[in-house]
Amino acid sequence: MKKFLKVFAALLLILLVYLRIEIYPQLDLISGFSAKSVASGHFIDGRSLLTIEQGDNDIDKIDWATNKIDDDQYSVTSAVYGLKKRKAIYRQGLGATLINDDFDVTKPYEVPKRTKLNTNHPFPYGNLEPKDTVFDDIDYAKLNAAVSNAFDKKGEKKKRTRSVVVLYKGKLIAEKYSDGFNKNSKILGWSMTKSLTATYFGILQKQGKLDIMKPAPIDEWKNDKRSKITINDLLHMNSGLEWEEDYNKISDVTKMLFQAEDMTKSQVEKPAKFEPNTHWNYSSGTTNLLSGILRKQFKTHQEYLDFWYSSLIDKIGMSSALVETDMVGNFVGSSYGWATTRDWAKFGLLYLHKGNWNGEQLFDESWAKYVATPTNTSNGRYGAQFWLNAGGYFPDVPKDMFYCSGYQGQMVAIFPSQDLVIVRLGLSEEFDFNGFLRDVIASLEN
Repeated sequence: MKKFLKVFAALLLILLVYLRIEIYPQLDLISGFSAKSVASGHFIDGRSLLTIEQGDNDIDKIDWATNKIDDDQYSVTSAVYGLKKRKAIYRQGLGATLINDDFDVTKPYEVPKRTKLNTNHPFPYGNLEPKDTVFDDIDYAKLNAAVSNAFDKKGEKKKRTRSVVVLYKGKLIAEKYSDGFNKNSKILGWSMTKSLTATYFGILQKQGKLDIMKPAPIDEWKNDKRSKITINDLLHMNSGLEWEEDYNKISDVTKMLFQAEDMTKSQVEKPAKFEPNTHWNYSSGTTNLLSGILRKQFKTHQEYLDFWYSSLIDKIGMSSALVETDMVGNFVGSSYGWATTRDWAKFGLLYLHKGNWNGEQLFDESWAKYVATPTNTSNGRYGAQFWLNAGGYFPDVPKDMFYCSGYQGQMVAIFPSQDLVIVRLGLSEEFDFNGFLRDVIASLEN
């Protein structure tokens, strides 16, 4: 019996050490993710706590958290078995922000000025419902089957698609939503937000206000070899800076998104591991650094906030769209863009038309080519904050496709050769994008 107790005590000690070293430090990130997710989903899209916990937060370890919504205070608190309590607050115009104990919730804050595009045009260029358009070169039976097949059958939980929108020749030809979602549902694009962030550099460059080939304006880099890093290098994710993008553990990206007050500084502080333009390394920290560079282009914080909407989002009628901010007021350009599926499709259409929106050129045509040109050392997978199929990653899909991509399988796919935009939003990266895109394209009998 004594031997058994000794073995049991030893195993218990090992377990406690493991929990203390491996699990306990993660609790802060788990409760942080949960609080932020619930606050955003509830206050931005009006989802119930049950819907969020069974959907958005149905992730390994995240479902350990217990969440409490305070509708009066526009806040959410989350904790894991009573430990590591975290809080997220919602502010109209800025979205949900995960805060720490030092954050002053009474401090006044600025919000973006929004303008709504009021036209009598049908979607996508106006607020009216899209006109029914029938194309002779579409096999609608094949199209509808391809779209329906993107969704789970009743009782299944594999594909987890929430919405699909297909635009062909500027017209809506297919649209479908899962139960509980519709054309007005705002859905988080996660890293599709990176493509939005990059677009502002194209807009500023067209306006003659910025040269992306110049060194990045980072004071901390001026006296070391990082001074060679250009904005172009940052846009292409090949700055050579150290960064770990791993969402399954405590890493650079999880510490940034769920602990940092100023997310634009997380990448700034990293040392250079390689010369610029020699090693591609995907980094959400880099995109938030780019958001910080954008802020430096304006004299006031208000101008920075307004620019994101007046120059792009509101300009193309993405009236549902919202990009959330960090604790110091920076747009989290790496991850926190929300919009309806139709509005995400509008962004894809803008790039399909090479920056022209209903007659107005928002960025130069060359910018669309720039973002879709493979980055050095990415093997044809990445351009400038857009993913590519240039290397044939999707073997049954045209190689000229480029796309916005986000965590859990968010995608805005742009097909210049097909005059086509396909949007799929959901909760699973195991989704068969190659088969889905292939089947939609196959329905176009041109």
